[in-house]
Amino acid sequence: MSDQKFVFAAYADSEEGLKEIDRLTKSLRTFGGRFRKCPVWACIPEDFNIDNLLTGDEFGSLKIEIRRSHTPAKAKWFYYAGKVYAAAEAEVAAQANEAVLVWMDNDTIIMSEPNEFDLAPCVCLAYKPVMHNRSGSACNQPPDPFWSRIYKQLSVSDDQLFEMTTPADQQKIRAYFQAGILVVRPEQKILSRWTKDFETLYQDPVLTEMCKSDDTRRVFLHQTALVGSILNHLDRDQMRELSDRYNYPLFFEKQYDAAAPFNSIEDVTTLRCVVSTEKMGADWHNDIEGPAEKILWLKEHL
Repeated sequence: MSDQKFVFAAYADSEEGLKEIDRLTKSLRTFGGRFRKCPVWACIPEDFNIDNLLTGDEFGSLKIEIRRSHTPAKAKWFYYAGKVYAAAEAEVAAQANEAVLVWMDNDTIIMSEPNEFDLAPCVCLAYKPVMHNRSGSACNQPPDPFWSRIYKQLSVSDDQLFEMTTPADQQKIRAYFQAGILVVRPEQKILSRWTKDFETLYQDPVLTEMCKSDDTRRVFLHQTALVGSILNHLDRDQMRELSDRYNYPLFFEKQYDAAAPFNSIEDVTTLRCVVSTEKMGADWHNDIEGPAEKILWLKEHL
C-alpha cells in the first residue's frame, strides 16, 4: 500500500443500517489486510436517536466513530437524500484528515484486501457502474425525457457521456456511477458537488413531477446527480473503474435480472448484500463457492 491515508465511511438512518456498518467494520478488521486498521465512520442524521441502539462498547471496540449530518427538510421526500449530504460532510472531514475517502453503502462486506483503493497520483476517483440497468440510459437508444432533463439541468453534453457495462445484466449504458462505492480524493470536492447537483435536480419541477409518477425515478434521482458531479469536473484519465472483484452483488440473480449467477466469492474483494433473506433461501450458505473460512464467516454474520 502507498503512503496514502484512508478513511472508510457509510451512512445509516436505521437500527438495521447501524448493524450493517458494524458488520462491514468487522469484515474490514478481519479480511482488510493492510487496510484493516483504517478509521471507520458511521454517518447518521442529526435527528437519529441511537441512545438505545448502541449498548456496551459495540462500536468502541471496533473503533467506529459516529458522525452526524444535516439533510434539508425539502430534500427528504426523495429516497436516500440523507446519504448525499452525509457523503459531502464525510468528504470535508476526510480532507481535514488528509485521507482518501472510501464511501460505501452499509450493506458492503470486505472479503479481501482492497488494493484497488490505492489511487495512482493522477487518479482522483475509483468507481463502479450501477449494478443493472433499472434506471439508466441505454446506449442503443436516445435518452428518455427523464435523462434528457437531467443532462440539461446539469449541463452534461453528449461528448462527456462514455459507455459503461452494468456488471449484473451486462447492459451498455451511458455513464451512470454506483453511489454505493466511491473512492475519492476529498480535495476534488466531488461529493460536495454531488449535494449541489442533487439540489439542482430535486428542486426542478419537471423532474419532481416525473418522480411523482414513477417511484423508481424518485428512488434513484440522488444517484443520477453523480453524473454531473463527476463528468463536469474530472477527465477520463482522472477516474478508474474498479474490477469485477468489487461491489460483487451476492445472489443478485435470485431477485433481479442477471446475465449469470453471483454465487462465488473465490476472487471477491468487496460484496454487496442487496438480495432479501427470503430470496436467498434458508440454505444460502450451501450455494456459495469459495474459501470455507470466508463462507463460514458470512454464515455467522449475515
